[in-house]
Amino acid sequence: MDRSSLLQLIQEQQLDPEHTGFIGADTFTGLVHSHELPLDPAKLDMLVALAQSNERGQVCYQELVDLISSKRSSSFKRAIANGQRALPRAGLLDEPGLGVYKRFVRYVAYEILPREVDRHWYFYRHRSCPPPVFMASVTLAQIIVFLCYGARLNKWVLQTYHPEYMKSPLVYHPGHRARAWRFLTYMFMHVGLEQLGFNALLQLMIGVPLEMVHGLLRISLLYLAGVLAGSLTVSITDMRAPVVGGSGGVYALCSAHLANVVMNWAGMRCPYKLLRMVLALVCMSSEVGRAVWLRFSPPLPASGPQPSFMAHLAGAVVGVSMGLTILRSYEERLRDQCGWWVVLLAYGTFLLFAIFWNVFAYDLLGAHIPPPP
Repeated sequence: MDRSSLLQLIQEQQLDPEHTGFIGADTFTGLVHSHELPLDPAKLDMLVALAQSNERGQVCYQELVDLISSKRSSSFKRAIANGQRALPRAGLLDEPGLGVYKRFVRYVAYEILPREVDRHWYFYRHRSCPPPVFMASVTLAQIIVFLCYGARLNKWVLQTYHPEYMKSPLVYHPGHRARAWRFLTYMFMHVGLEQLGFNALLQLMIGVPLEMVHGLLRISLLYLAGVLAGSLTVSITDMRAPVVGGSGGVYALCSAHLANVVMNWAGMRCPYKLLRMVLALVCMSSEVGRAVWLRFSPPLPASGPQPSFMAHLAGAVVGVSMGLTILRSYEERLRDQCGWWVVLLAYGTFLLFAIFWNVFAYDLLGAHIPPPP
């Protein structure tokens, strides 16, 4: 049902004869059943929630239109926050007769969203088109680039020790800071098969479900913000080191998701969440430890400094700040939230500082950077 047909139906039935701007929830529900209108069951539940947040059991006409148009209103959010809603006792886990893809959608809902009403909303309004193409495309591109360089260098582990590796136009190197694209394109290069496998696994296991729920725009913004923050942080804190790998973006996604799970621990229904949380933290810490070891105690002779580990930490900071704000704003407009603007201001300030640092600090401090390959 679109907005115009809904308006026409309400006018024909004279559901608001006094033009008060409010419609009785019982009246509208009866109209839905009598005309056999295709309205999702979750939306009827939310209609009841909206009505119960009103003293007279009525729904604002504009909120009703927003609900039909799949827009979450602030009044509905307030109704949820105050606990003034009535939802079926049966959860999505009791939904019978689901196909394989719908079961996967239900799995994603329980993995990502902390509230049952949000899980209902996502489950019933989810569409398979467009698919989560961003994380899949990034992962595929990283695998293709790795295979190309692996075949070219005939080296699949610790590729950064090969003298030709750092000549790639994708790698961030402090001697090539003027080539601004390198601050992002380094995410397509990896130290070896072990780093690529770790990042690709997390991107598919966590990034794809996050993109399915929160959309391409928000998750791509978070991922790229982590990648950019990673290279800029290295250029400030580890000025002689290059950077490779998508760990900045991966740690932004993982840190945001883990922080969201912790802050909504009671509402998360994903199985074995404590065990999985511990395993995720151990794996992420081990990857950082491996990067630190390769940076300061290289196992093989190298022509210059090895890639820095600071991109991992910068990505985690972006995830806990910007990422957590995004994940806690499911189906809400970010521009309406004060916290979002605070995060953007902080990130913008960091970008300006990093740009000035890269332009002036290297010469002022007399940093001895290795010659560019």
